[in-house]
Amino acid sequence: MKTRALVIVLDSVGCGHAPDAAAYGDEGADTLGHLFQRLPGLQLPNLASLGLLEVLGLAADVSPHPAATHFRLTARAAGKDTTTGHWELMGLPLEQPFDTFPSFPADLVAELEARSGTRFLGNVAASGTDILNQLGEEHLRTGHPILYTSADSVLQIAAHEERFGLQRLWDLCKTARSLLDERGIRIGRVIARPFLGTCANDFRRTGNRHDYSIAPQDTVLNRLQRSGIRTIGVGKISDIFAGSGLDDSHPTASNAEGMAAIDRLWDSPPPGPHFIFANLVDFDSLYGHRRDPQGYAGCLREFDAWLGSFFPRISPGDLVLITADHGNDPYHPGTDHTREQVPLLALGLDHSARPRVFSDVARLVEAHWT
Repeated sequence: MKTRALVIVLDSVGCGHAPDAAAYGDEGADTLGHLFQRLPGLQLPNLASLGLLEVLGLAADVSPHPAATHFRLTARAAGKDTTTGHWELMGLPLEQPFDTFPSFPADLVAELEARSGTRFLGNVAASGTDILNQLGEEHLRTGHPILYTSADSVLQIAAHEERFGLQRLWDLCKTARSLLDERGIRIGRVIARPFLGTCANDFRRTGNRHDYSIAPQDTVLNRLQRSGIRTIGVGKISDIFAGSGLDDSHPTASNAEGMAAIDRLWDSPPPGPHFIFANLVDFDSLYGHRRDPQGYAGCLREFDAWLGSFFPRISPGDLVLITADHGNDPYHPGTDHTREQVPLLALGLDHSARPRVFSDVARLVEAHWT
């Protein structure tokens, strides 16, 4: 009996540059391919048993899982950010990319300052770690939060979790989200970036990040809800979809917490048919943006070990899909996402299925119950 389905998004685990990667400055990017090529000791036996090495065009040295199928997916939507990727996975490819800015317009910043009663530092495009080293000490002296962006469609505000206050930071980001929506500025996410520490090179971001996304139109999550299938988000899924189409949400601060949440939901499931949609973010946030290939590889090994423990609990009739939302090649120049194809590793999928684009994931999930 088909009662449950699970999609796990390994955030940024791409498998080779997309056909249009050159338009994004990402020609040659290959997150997984470069890790396997340059770290010859990297072994992921459980992912390999699902066909990961075949997706990468590498020789497989493990026995294939008898119920596994594997594919390579290409994005149709314009953009290479988290929201764009996840929305397309749930059947909503953006026809126009979200708005991006090298810095935010002065009148927008002035109005946000007036509404929030504070001034901002920064208003530049920067990596999250660099901006803290540049402006963190000034933030502690003045109390002014740090405003910044990146190549993605994001407005990010960083503030010290104790000195500035976590709830105050969250409220400030909610105000920014409301202002953007009022002005019709299509920035995908406003991100609260709390941190701790006392000086440059000591500052560290905490797990209390919160994303405030633009609200999506109808996705497969909404359609499943309407058909009586319970929808459950794990990790930052609720943030990415602004809560739309989700019955329950289990926020997490790390991959370990995300995998533990999946374990709990799988072993003690809610009654009736249900869909679990999980994001594991550490690949991207801790290692991809920081261009840390050794850390990225270690993160993959941790997930692979967990996956091995999860295999015996998958029953006939279950659908399990493992995929990604974009790339973040730790060997590629810069610190931003990379425009890549992504793997789709499946258990419980009809072998006649031929998914090719991100939005096929939504089709496969919906078809699971039909």
